[in-house]
Amino acid sequence: MNIMAQQQGYQKSAKLYAEACALIPGGVNSPVRAFKAVGATPVFIAKGDGALIYDADGNSYIDYVGSWGPLILGHRHPAVTAALQECLETGVSFGAPTERETELARLIVDALPAMDMVRLVNSGTEATMSAIRLARGYTGRHKIIKFAGCYHGHADFLLIKAGSGALTLGVPTSPGIPPGTAENTIVATFNNLEQLEEIFAAAGEEIAAVILEPAAGNMGLVPPASGFLAGLRALTARYGALLIFDEVMTGFRVAYGGAQVRYNIEPDLTCLGKVIGGGLPVGAYGGKAEIMSLVAPAGPVYQAGTLSGNPLAVSAGIATLRELQKPGVYEKLETQSAKLDSGLRAAAAAAGLTLTFNRVGSMLCTFFTPEPVTDYETATKSDTDMFAAFFRAMLAEGIYLAPAQFEAAFVSLAHTEQQIDRTIEAARSAFKKLKP
Repeated sequence: MNIMAQQQGYQKSAKLYAEACALIPGGVNSPVRAFKAVGATPVFIAKGDGALIYDADGNSYIDYVGSWGPLILGHRHPAVTAALQECLETGVSFGAPTERETELARLIVDALPAMDMVRLVNSGTEATMSAIRLARGYTGRHKIIKFAGCYHGHADFLLIKAGSGALTLGVPTSPGIPPGTAENTIVATFNNLEQLEEIFAAAGEEIAAVILEPAAGNMGLVPPASGFLAGLRALTARYGALLIFDEVMTGFRVAYGGAQVRYNIEPDLTCLGKVIGGGLPVGAYGGKAEIMSLVAPAGPVYQAGTLSGNPLAVSAGIATLRELQKPGVYEKLETQSAKLDSGLRAAAAAAGLTLTFNRVGSMLCTFFTPEPVTDYETATKSDTDMFAAFFRAMLAEGIYLAPAQFEAAFVSLAHTEQQIDRTIEAARSAFKKLKP
């Protein structure tokens, strides 16, 4: 029995996990939820309210996972709840067009200067695999470039040196992927423009697209180096390859419109998810009309989905984006996130720990390494055992962080100054328990 299962106050979660393991592989429906990276039994959540979540044993936590990013308004925001209740009165799925789909599409297209048209899908994985198929169809080329540590879903040709759960579990590639599937995927180093120039010099005429998280969030949070995105934009344009921003995590999270607005870079295609569904399953990909007009039924590049644009997800997404349009929203997120970031830095320093802290807007990460973290290699130098100890100490203090070193934390509009202060105080206590 592991550490959490032995502790008082988690008996029901431990029992629920044992029951789940008999029915679900690993007891969870997404790998990182298993808490394996932190040597603990997963906490089973019973409900959420604002910035708080409550587990099956009745323990409460200040939540910095937020369903892995979508809940930028917090749990059970009144506007989202009202939109869902209204939707329930008319129907949750038709497999036919609805007015709501066009409304959400208009909100997305209006927010992103690089986007003329958008196709709604059901997940980030669907969005990225569809965008790459479209890029290949548009360019007539086959090769793509991805970056080590960037996770773009579990499509075979993208699950190569992937981050997030794959990185956490130490399985950067997966059995079950035929060797030929990966032969057209080139893996590069994030923030290394010189290496990219060499790759394009050697194979530029064969490269259909480069896909990346503009601010990587699946090897922990790794911001783009100065000039990296602009250099990549110029390089892809020179060789006629498409630039795909995977903004499933950063879209409407780091700015209204996402990282491309924050960094003033226009990709050819954008993949979205998380925030645009307000906590319900959703994804989207879009770009200029010239490219998107190739998507079926307008064009020959096929993609379909029975529940794509389903009324529930679309309604929650519309309500969320409308709330994010209100004045001062992103300023508040920036202020609260900066306060948390500076407080964590000070708490670590007071405990004699030299750690690395990265932040982009309301996404942040504490790396348990003294070296700057700029790519996959430097991220993996983190002391994961020390992170696990920190995670357990914070959980005991009532702070719910992502159960893996290689994930970002998310601040929501529901987090109060008092909750931020409480989190910093908990970190002071947790850091003091760690050995430098």
